[in-house]
Amino acid sequence: MTNSTKKQISILGCGWLGMPLSKTLLGHGFSIKGSTTTAEKTPLLKQQGISPYHILIKEDRMEGSLKEFVEGSNILIVDIPPGLRSNPSSNFPARVKTLLEGLANTKIQHILFISSTSVFPDLNTIFSEEDTPEPDSNSGKQLLEAERLILNDSRKNSVLRFGGLIGPDRHPINFLSGKKDLSGGSKPINLIHLDDCIGLIIQVVTENIWSNILHGVTPFHPSKSEYYVKEAQKRELPPPGFKNEADPKGGKIISGKKTMQLLSYTYQHPELSTMD
Repeated sequence: MTNSTKKQISILGCGWLGMPLSKTLLGHGFSIKGSTTTAEKTPLLKQQGISPYHILIKEDRMEGSLKEFVEGSNILIVDIPPGLRSNPSSNFPARVKTLLEGLANTKIQHILFISSTSVFPDLNTIFSEEDTPEPDSNSGKQLLEAERLILNDSRKNSVLRFGGLIGPDRHPINFLSGKKDLSGGSKPINLIHLDDCIGLIIQVVTENIWSNILHGVTPFHPSKSEYYVKEAQKRELPPPGFKNEADPKGGKIISGKKTMQLLSYTYQHPELSTMD
């Protein structure tokens, strides 16, 4: 395998996470091929030093040249949203199957599939990487099936499940501020900062952590009411108001201890503030 092959990564989905991830990997000496579903966005990728491709994965077909997109890469990072909120009837596993079929006869050896901790039901328990999910939502069920397709593929692939994503331009408090009678205030948070999402992915690809299920969730789980009121105060925003009631399900905690040990990773934002 040539050195250029080792140092090139294809990223399917250069959005909120994929774009800054690409820029960070470029800084680590990798060359990056990045995809977008919006043709108008390709010049933006090119400006950042990313080789741009317009690729759309559908349930029964693919638009764009996947083979050109992955040529020269042995790692593919898949960060495409299921899109089930806007289209609940869509079939995300079918799209993943279309992708895997399109990767036949390519030199991709590893896929890192970005998933979500929503594969776990909202029960009063702690879920680790070794627990078998039993999703209680349509999106969770579809994500779990997509994960299984990736892990059962002939390559050595890994699944990385992220908690709720926050970053400099993305924090739930901006939506929750000033709202009253919110439910679920006693539930623990399961969040992760953008910087730590990128940090974990960097560790996976540079340390070759394959054939694993990984959890990306900051080990900091105060109640939603405690956390969001504090975040509102930091920003001098009206605090949200939560109902003074315990949730009957209690709320889940997602543990990522195994992942932290496996990747030798220390979280950069241990208290999950985007004001740091």
